[in-house]
Parts: sequence; C-alpha cells; structure tokens
Amino acid sequence: MTGPPLKRVVGQLGLSVCLALAVAACASAPPIERGTTRPAAGPSLRFGVDTFAFRNDIRWKNPGKVDMYANYCFVMARGVTQFYRFARFAPELPRVEPSAYIELVKEVVSRSPWEEPLPAAERVVIPGYASLHEFSAAQEPAVKAGLGGFFWTFIQWTNWRVAFPVTGGQQERVARETLAELDAGRMVQLLVTNLPKVELNHTVIAYDYRIYEGRFIEFVVYDPNEPEEPGWVAFDRADRSFFASGVYDTEPGTIRAFRMYYSPFL
Repeated sequence: MTGPPLKRVVGQLGLSVCLALAVAACASAPPIERGTTRPAAGPSLRFGVDTFAFRNDIRWKNPGKVDMYANYCFVMARGVTQFYRFARFAPELPRVEPSAYIELVKEVVSRSPWEEPLPAAERVVIPGYASLHEFSAAQEPAVKAGLGGFFWTFIQWTNWRVAFPVTGGQQERVARETLAELDAGRMVQLLVTNLPKVELNHTVIAYDYRIYEGRFIEFVVYDPNEPEEPGWVAFDRADRSFFASGVYDTEPGTIRAFRMYYSPFL
C-alpha cells in the first residue's frame, strides 16, 4: 500500500496509540480534589540518604572544568528510583574494589525504573555502605562509571512532548497522578521545561508534597543539579498550571511538567 491511503492508516494508528496511552495514564488517578483533602502520606524517599552526593554539572556555568559531569540529569534521576527499588545497602559487609562496585551499579540500573520493587532477598547488595548518599560520596568515580552514558536519554522518544503546548486539563492530570503516586508511597520522575525559553529542559524526582492557601500544591523534589537541599515544583489548582517555585538556577515562573519512566511507553 502506498500514497494517501497508507498515510491515512499510519495517521489513524498513531492517533489510536496516543489515545490509548492517554487513557491508560489517567485511568487510576483519583480526582485532584480528593487528593488535596487529606494530609500528605509522608516522603517516599529520604533526601541526603536515598539521593546522590554528587551533582549534575551545568555546562555553561562550568567553562573549562576538568572531568565535567554534565547532561546526566535524566540518568541520575532515573538512577535514584532504580537504587530505591532494586538495591540494598549492607554496611556490615566488607568493602570491595571500585571495579566491583561499577559492576554492581550496572546491575542495579539494568532494570527498568517502572518495574515493581524487588524483595530484600533479591536486591543487588551494595557492601560496605549504609546508603546511596554515602556510597556515591565515597565511590563517586565508580558510581558514575556504572550509571553509564546519557545518549539514550537524549533521544528518549517521549521527549518530543516539550516542543508542544499543553492544556490545563493535561497539566491537572499530571498533578493528580503525581499526588496519587506519592500517597501510595511511590516517587515520581517529572520532565520539566519552560521552552521556548532556553533555560529549563530538565528532570526532577517528586517525593513529597504540601498544600498551602488551599490553592497551591507544592511538590518537594530531588534535583540532580542540587545535591545539598530539596527543590520545589508547584501546581496552581486555580490556573491548572505548574510553576518553578524552587528549581535550581531557574527563574520562578510557569513551566510544563510531564511524568517520565513509569511504563514501557512513557
């Protein structure tokens, strides 16, 4: 089949796939009003314990820096989820050589971040350290080597979403799903952008939230660019929009947010 008929079939197939993904994405999330009528369930990870000790460098802010670790924000945010779900730290065990730690990290990140957490007995054991933060501080070169490169995160097929406008309803759905996941004790990786302004095309991990003034939901986030303290991404329930209230090196203002790495398709 060639020509216009083929284009129609491909177009209809693409539309069907998009609709199926959209329905699947919002099928289980409760209304946002329900999510904001009860207190937050508590953080789904511990900042400074379950997060990396090193940062993702911002390239333009570090001209001439030797061994710059830049453009790894997607790798690092995804890695936090993977360690949380698939690794177990055993400080009572003897430490091993850096080469062995590299292989252990590779094993952890070989699993897809949307997979169910492993039971303790099946997790990758990281000997000699009590937490991801302690481990990544002491074995920074090995951890970075094990995490791998960033090329595939650049061409991850859902990144195209940052190039298009979104509706208030779409952004409300992201907020609603994020609330539902956090209330269930699961962190959420968000793709955040303020394109066409060339400032923010980034990812963070939402792990807690608070509600203030009855209108704003402030998601507490781990930002790979800032290992020292949490950041914030807020959702305005009235305007149905996200804004950067505390994203590292980003001017406060309206942004767009999308969920990442929560299924084989998204």
